[in-house]
Amino acid sequence: MSHGFDTKPTAGELPATPDNPVVAVLAGVLDRFNKLALYLSMVALMLTALIMTYSVVARYFFHTPTDWQDDATVFMLVGVIFLCAGYAQSYRGHIGIEALSSILPASVNAVRLLLVDVVSFLFCAFFSWKSWALFHEAWSEGQTTSSTFAPPLWIPYSLMALGMTVLTLQILLQVLTRLTERRPAANQQTVTGVQ
Repeated sequence: MSHGFDTKPTAGELPATPDNPVVAVLAGVLDRFNKLALYLSMVALMLTALIMTYSVVARYFFHTPTDWQDDATVFMLVGVIFLCAGYAQSYRGHIGIEALSSILPASVNAVRLLLVDVVSFLFCAFFSWKSWALFHEAWSEGQTTSSTFAPPLWIPYSLMALGMTVLTLQILLQVLTRLTERRPAANQQTVTGVQ
């Protein structure tokens, strides 16, 4: 088992530009979105830390309740987790089990990788669809959290739906890249140890 972010990727390990021009355009759009989501998530994590620190200080030293911080931090963490999933997938940074890849022939391993990507795509597409259904339900029914602050639930559901949609598109991009690639698979560079 390995993690794609154990070391900083070198230029040869960065996601390759697909051969197909349409797939390359999709890759460029997703890359720009993923980088924007990454920077926004960094800011959200810093804000989350500041809000939680403020909450502890306000409660301990000033005995002032803060009923809004839990919802705000949970909403930001939902955004961070789901919006960065596509970025992690673009580097194949999610955890991968390597027990089979080391013993299978390269051609069989390539089919296995394609099959894993297709199954992952189908699962994420279903998850995206259900996330958008949750968002629509929360929006149309005006659902809120049960706290006294009561922010609308469409906020975290929209972040979850958007993040899962981007992850689904990222996996679709990987499938399309594999299917349209003109270069031999042996020459392709991937993040060390992660397929």
